[in-house]
Amino acid sequence: MLVLITYDVSTVTSAGQKRLRKVSKVCQNYGQRVQNSVFECVVDATQFTSLKLELIDIIDENQDSLRFYQLGNNYKSKVEHIGIKESLDIEGPLIL
Repeated sequence: MLVLITYDVSTVTSAGQKRLRKVSKVCQNYGQRVQNSVFECVVDATQFTSLKLELIDIIDENQDSLRFYQLGNNYKSKVEHIGIKESLDIEGPLIL
């Protein structure tokens, strides 16, 4: 399933900046960045649960926020892209 993850991490302190880097790194392990604080991740239910738990452990719920949008398995017809930074097919072949 495709999960869209958005986050807003307070960076007014060095601890907040560290949390922001950690959230970004965890998201990169599961998917691709599509905008500054937005990731698309193709995961199964177990991976999604692990991802959520990892992110919840990082953020400060009194200062930061996470949003998860579950677009399901038929997501290709639900995502439309306009403009620069062309979308990648994250399930397509990797060419090196």
